[in-house]
Amino acid sequence: MFLTITTIGSPGRPATDLGYLLHKHPDRSQTFRASSTHGTAHVFYPEATEQRCTAALLLEVDPVGLVRATKGKDRKTPDATLAQYVNDRPYAASSLLAVALGRVFSSALKGRCTALPERAAQPLPLRIEVPSLSARGGPELVHRMFEPLGWTVTATPVPLDERFPAWGASRYVRLALESDAHTLGEALRQLYVLMPVLDAAKHYWVSEDEVDKLLRAGEGWLATHPEQKLITGRFLNRRWALARTALERLALERLAQSDDTDVETFDNAVDEAADTEEKPVPLAVARRTAIRTALDESGAARILDLGCGQGQLVKDLLGHARFTEVVGVDVSARALAIAARRLRLDRMGERQAARVTLLQGSLMYTDRRLAGYDAAVLCEVVEHVDADRLPALEYSVFGAARPATVIVTTPNVEYNVRWEWLPAGQSRHGDHRFEWRRDEFRAWAERVAARYGYAVELRPVGPEDPEVGAPTQLALFHREPGNAPSAHHDRDPKEDTAA
Repeated sequence: MFLTITTIGSPGRPATDLGYLLHKHPDRSQTFRASSTHGTAHVFYPEATEQRCTAALLLEVDPVGLVRATKGKDRKTPDATLAQYVNDRPYAASSLLAVALGRVFSSALKGRCTALPERAAQPLPLRIEVPSLSARGGPELVHRMFEPLGWTVTATPVPLDERFPAWGASRYVRLALESDAHTLGEALRQLYVLMPVLDAAKHYWVSEDEVDKLLRAGEGWLATHPEQKLITGRFLNRRWALARTALERLALERLAQSDDTDVETFDNAVDEAADTEEKPVPLAVARRTAIRTALDESGAARILDLGCGQGQLVKDLLGHARFTEVVGVDVSARALAIAARRLRLDRMGERQAARVTLLQGSLMYTDRRLAGYDAAVLCEVVEHVDADRLPALEYSVFGAARPATVIVTTPNVEYNVRWEWLPAGQSRHGDHRFEWRRDEFRAWAERVAARYGYAVELRPVGPEDPEVGAPTQLALFHREPGNAPSAHHDRDPKEDTAA
């Protein structure tokens, strides 16, 4: 297996800087034992001048060692066949080359260069060539993988046999990528992910830590890639439970990237680019203002932010001294990590830190830690829950935790016709399981209130249209002494469903 990386020099920036960025000296070849690939990796420079520099990675694989290492594991080839030993693994770029790339160029993959840190952070004119790349999906899929990332792609099919053109093309391509818009680290991380994706196979067992590898290498580009689902599924060897976890975390990363812009355009669970008109007050801000107003009216001091995402509302509430305790709860550990960074918990003063807690937990299950609070907020949360699982959420919040006040916000689907860019029938966010009309939300809120002993008031949030209402709808639930809960409020909602 063979891969080359070429760059062109410019005045004051010799091409041989590539050696610094790769941490491999152009004047000598180097050899590395890559045990996980059961082979030997060689790095050398076919050319190295100030005008043009090419680094080559050659991986020699021991097919016998590879078979022996996978014996008894997840191997699809029967033991008695010659195909175990005679196959394309030593010759076509796949996960073997990707792993070698990650090991040999680990610092460059992370974008680190002590000698030339400014060069590592700058785009380079790059040409990357892979003479033989396994591409299950053909040249068309190769283009779909790399072109959205800004590469000029040449994917030439390799014929099955040049002597017999009628046999057609093999699944292998000669790949050439060119771009002057990528840093070296970005380019290597994209190759690390997409080579095994195109091969649609891994030479090793895919475990939970593979999700972290994917997200590290995909940071900054995978969250917005149009083929995100295909990439995730193939990289994780079609282990769909892991793929779902990765997609959830990528969705949060996409929100985090957008939330770092100068204009606040995302809230914790909804795409504000798809949810905000060009007005002085973004809808995310209007929602939080409406929530604070409702909390002020209730007199609540100890607040639960259920489905807190990346902590936007938690941060907002901490800015008001009347809220003495704010607890953010989310099922995603990554979202909570982002929230902790946003809140700067590691640098927060002792008194302020005593007011905030971040908890990992699912709203599908009762949680004793959530009992005894004055108010709970579900800001743009319910629409992310499958309809048949809503009763479990209702019970855990209204039946088990039972705060005195519950605030629920959710999109008003009727207002979607006012978003000119939103196609008819499409939800505001790809993860929305549903979006309610105003009458549907009212019916749901009144049913929940009656079942669990709350009074409910509905309010519009955002600019109100005379025909379709406001973009967001808010339900304010109050548990009052005179409102006794239903006789069935303490039963598992699955029992009622079964009945």
